[in-house]
Amino acid sequence: MFNYKKSRKVLVLTAAVSLLCSQSVFAETLELDLDDAVQRALTTNPAIKIAVSEKKGSRAELNAARAGRGISISAEHRSGRGGYAEAQRNSFTGVYSKDLGNTHSNAITASIPIYTGGELSGTIDQAKANYKSYVLGETKAYIEMKKTATDGYFSLLQAGNMENLYQDSVNQLEEHLKNVQAQYDVGVVAKVDVLRSEVSLANAQQQLIQATNNYDVAEASLNKIIGTSLDTTLKLKDSLQYTPYENDMQYCLDYASMNRAELEQSRLAVDAAKGAVKVAKSGFLPKVNASAGEAWGGSGSNWPGDDKENWSVGISASMNIFDSGVTLSKVHAAEEKLLQAEETYRDTVNSVELEVRSNYLGLREAEKRISTTQVAVAKAEEDFHIAQVRYMAGVGTNLDVIDAQVALTEAKTNFVNALYDYNTSKIALETSMGVPVAVTAAANTANLPTMSTETAAE
Repeated sequence: MFNYKKSRKVLVLTAAVSLLCSQSVFAETLELDLDDAVQRALTTNPAIKIAVSEKKGSRAELNAARAGRGISISAEHRSGRGGYAEAQRNSFTGVYSKDLGNTHSNAITASIPIYTGGELSGTIDQAKANYKSYVLGETKAYIEMKKTATDGYFSLLQAGNMENLYQDSVNQLEEHLKNVQAQYDVGVVAKVDVLRSEVSLANAQQQLIQATNNYDVAEASLNKIIGTSLDTTLKLKDSLQYTPYENDMQYCLDYASMNRAELEQSRLAVDAAKGAVKVAKSGFLPKVNASAGEAWGGSGSNWPGDDKENWSVGISASMNIFDSGVTLSKVHAAEEKLLQAEETYRDTVNSVELEVRSNYLGLREAEKRISTTQVAVAKAEEDFHIAQVRYMAGVGTNLDVIDAQVALTEAKTNFVNALYDYNTSKIALETSMGVPVAVTAAANTANLPTMSTETAAE
């Protein structure tokens, strides 16, 4: 009986261990640095693929607009059967007949526009401006995706820093509670010190729980950005660091005025609006086309109608003389849209400058906070140590220790927040300047870090 029970326990433990290992083996873990995260996002994120598709579509529309200047050829075939509903008397033969018969005809016609009053050139101008705008849109999508991936990466780093910070706070308060409890046990301190320490520890544990949840959410968000499974465990190789930014504001403003995609897109929108005005005004002008054709068949011909050949060559001209003001109204509408495009461009210039200035000032503000919070952390650590020593020596109070620990946690929080704000402000500034993105050879998944599976021991 004893051996049976022992064997059963061994089997149960073995099964439990096997189940645990089988679950952890399939847990995906991905190690990556910031560049890896950016390149994965550039390769897999739907926003990039949509921008590329839009560019290709606008290129096809430009080709279609240009092709409108070329020759168009059409072919036509008609077959039919018909006759009189009632028999008719033939004036020559005197015979009554319904004159039933088949007709077959074929025609090939070629035409080319000679003059369209600016309609074709205006359409091409519109399509060309739209295509260039979508090319810039693809560049813009890459730049914005770099910012999105970078923000997601920094957010996960920040969440990890906050989780570690609150874990340190819990550890410190747990250790302090042990000291308070020990002194209470020998009658040195009152029960209120124990209760207050327990409350402070419980509050810190609640903050740790929230920080852990924030980390899990940030991890899932970054997984979505880089195109991996949302439950993938990410191990980041980088940390939030302070790297001085050397450029001044004027450099940033000048760079943005030359490279920001939105500015050029806004200028192209003005060009497209001018093309629309040209198309609208073409309604006042004549249209001239040249055509040539050849036809076969006719009444009484046999299928497919390849007899009775005839040909024609000619030029046709048409002009709208009166349309109750339709064309004039279209011109006025196009001119108003041109005015809107010009005002939008002017507003875009101011918006870009404001965005660059705001991001630059935010960067410098975070930079100053880094240096001041570093000093605050050092002083808070010293204050916390002194408060602990004084309390253990019986010359300080429990409230002094708790207040010092809270101040230390706050100082560390301010420091990591300053680092996070500095790094995110830098990528925001570069994005507002239009700094281009370097896409690696490929940006193909074969060159990216690969997934690995880890056991619980690893």
